[in-house]
Amino acid sequence: MGRGNTLQLDTEPQWPTQLDDLGDARPIGLWLRGRPDLRTWALRSVAVVGARACTPYGAHMAQTLAAGLAERGWVVVSGAAYGVDGAAHRGALASGGATAAVLACGVDIAYPRGHTELLGRIAGQGIVLGELPPGSHPTPSRFVLRNRVIAALTRGTVVVEAAHRSGSLVTARRAQRLGRFTMGVPGPATSGLSGGVHELLRGEAVLVTDAAEVVELVGGMGELAPERRGPVFARDLLDRDTLRVLEALPAGRPAHADDVALAAGTGTDEVIGRLYELHSLGFVERQGEGWQLTTQSPEGGTQTGGARRGGH
Repeated sequence: MGRGNTLQLDTEPQWPTQLDDLGDARPIGLWLRGRPDLRTWALRSVAVVGARACTPYGAHMAQTLAAGLAERGWVVVSGAAYGVDGAAHRGALASGGATAAVLACGVDIAYPRGHTELLGRIAGQGIVLGELPPGSHPTPSRFVLRNRVIAALTRGTVVVEAAHRSGSLVTARRAQRLGRFTMGVPGPATSGLSGGVHELLRGEAVLVTDAAEVVELVGGMGELAPERRGPVFARDLLDRDTLRVLEALPAGRPAHADDVALAAGTGTDEVIGRLYELHSLGFVERQGEGWQLTTQSPEGGTQTGGARRGGH
């Protein structure tokens, strides 16, 4: 493969064999402009595609997703178009990572023209490739052909914002048919630009929100996304029996220990011991002969009786 702006037709030995999954639709060869070994890169690559006229949300998600993938050693593949494609390439480049642009024209043609500088950066830090010979200009049918290369070249395709008739959906569905992973980043339910993504997610696509979740799907064993959970509150640290007593207390009024025991399904002596424990932790207070939830919970929020068993 040539370096910098040198062009080369790649057939062997750097040919990415996963393109052979396209069968008769397999490209005859690929023209390359850039530095790396395409065959090695393709083994650890993910496509990030989406709407050209994306929203700021879509651009942000594409850029941060691509940056996270690049930081984890994954190659970000896209089509160098405006919108999501450009944001994905920039995210990978900004993190010092790897990215590849698959074009629907000759690799010596800057298309779109507004991405001339971006394509130069991709060729310097990554790779620009396409199956059309130098000098070829894009046409609508060539974009459809380009999409099959993106789908086959990568281990999975992530769609970030796409309307119902978006070309990105063509890429994702081709990836599905090839047995690749298909993923989607959800958007607002009211956004037409997320309608196509949501349609995918109702089918075979997997919902992802960041690079860790993408890598968990396409990566090897052990590359798991961190467990997602909210902050740990004081009540989360209570043992099961103490929590059952707390939940048996009615909201807004005191209750006698006998009534709490009945609601909790345990003995009165056991309940009294648990109530004193909860008192020391700030969950309950004495009200004459009864016990009542404190106005302010130990977490700082106001106690309510929304989901409590007692008090009926």
